[in-house]
Amino acid sequence: MIRLDRWIRLESLLVLSTLCLTSSRAVSAGDCVEKPNILFLFTDDQTWDAVHALGGAEVITPNLDQLARKGLIFSRAYNMGAWHGAVCVASRTMLNTGLSLWRAREREPDLSEDVRLGKFWAQRLARAGYETYFTGKWHVQADVHRIFGNQRVHHVRPGMPDQTDAGYDRPQEGVPDTWQPWDPSRGGYWQGGRHWSEIVADDAIEFLEQAAAREAPFFIYVAFNAPHDPRQSPKEYLDQYPLSQIAIPRNFMPEYPFAEAIGCGRKLRDERLAPFPRTENAVRVHRQEYYAIITHLDTQIGRVMDALNQTSLASNTYIFLTSDQGLAVGHHGLLGKQNMFDHSVRVPMMVAGPNIPAGNRIETAVYLQDIMPTTLELAGVAPDTSIEFHSLLPLIRGTNKESYRAIYGAYRHLQRMVTKKGFKLIVYPEVPRILLFDLRNDPEELHDLANDPAYRETLRDLFSELLRFQAEMGDTLDLGPADPIPADCSAGAELGGADR
Repeated sequence: MIRLDRWIRLESLLVLSTLCLTSSRAVSAGDCVEKPNILFLFTDDQTWDAVHALGGAEVITPNLDQLARKGLIFSRAYNMGAWHGAVCVASRTMLNTGLSLWRAREREPDLSEDVRLGKFWAQRLARAGYETYFTGKWHVQADVHRIFGNQRVHHVRPGMPDQTDAGYDRPQEGVPDTWQPWDPSRGGYWQGGRHWSEIVADDAIEFLEQAAAREAPFFIYVAFNAPHDPRQSPKEYLDQYPLSQIAIPRNFMPEYPFAEAIGCGRKLRDERLAPFPRTENAVRVHRQEYYAIITHLDTQIGRVMDALNQTSLASNTYIFLTSDQGLAVGHHGLLGKQNMFDHSVRVPMMVAGPNIPAGNRIETAVYLQDIMPTTLELAGVAPDTSIEFHSLLPLIRGTNKESYRAIYGAYRHLQRMVTKKGFKLIVYPEVPRILLFDLRNDPEELHDLANDPAYRETLRDLFSELLRFQAEMGDTLDLGPADPIPADCSAGAELGGADR
């Protein structure tokens, strides 16, 4: 039976959280006597539909599905891109600093001054009275202990678990595959004797159990390495995905024709995981292991959610879940995430908590890094113009219909992207080539419309939008003439040189 004083406190928390969320103005410090708790669940290399509730028909994710039903889905969440092959470094640097891609790159070689000035996400929340806590993958060029505090950091993991030589260039046709995801002798996620996803969940559960006895609101950053390769999980998870039942993506290709020119060639680490040219069998094996580690990850997230629900804190806790970028795993002849297709730049994103409409979807395109300013607004932190991403609360409240006029993306000096009103433009300066896709009617990005005269104005509009983004974001890559359509009206082939 709930004591009367506990019931009154819980009811007050719900009312105060509702007032904070539904207010049409920015929440200022002191508006909410009881600040909400924030649980941030972060995965690595999880593509947007690698959740059953988000459209992944094959993948088994009951706990993520439950979170989707309980909360709100942002169905078009994007990462802005990267300046080198470790896309997660750029994604996480943007997330934790609030800086857009190229300004984050300028700061990234030495972020110690940003740490000293307290500009990191966790530092801003700590100043607002939050107890902050971190466990798992960091992969930002800054000292996580200085940002969260030595006593509030556990099991800091590198960019990925160690991959062995046996994990590459497999499986070969007609050759027995000796690499087994459940084999602890391979190290990787099994290094130390317990799967890393389970350890991260253990840490989060321990923190939540202790937080229930403390007064301060908390911000807990729970960062799983999964489902990044090596994609290892217990055998019972592999057994849930018979190889014969794994579907081949509709946009499967033996090799992507522009792979070398866009930085996704045979020497890129991610792409070396499977043999060249790709075979259907190899893609099935890699997708089987991808799904299995995601289902194992889902089990760990379920443990964390259960631990939260067993405390008195759940009614005043906002839960955010996303990933740092997606992954191809066989789409378009690619294995990695260093490309501008939706399977690699688009991620799952969900939010649940007080007054969040359950089971709703917002189709408006956003960035995953928008989670950072959203939590700051919920915490009553005054707006800061140095943060370039936008709070999601106006979209959640329904006071805004969009956050950005379009979504921009980039990879090194080799790829540029802009998506707007259901269309996506991709530019490959080194090919040179422009691609145009109608995402509503062609979500697999199979049919390039750049040479279709009916889409010339759409192409021109998106290219102009891309140039505007470049000017605003300090992107100095030269894409050539402002009009991408040559005199002979064959769109997309000839572009100018690049700024190296």
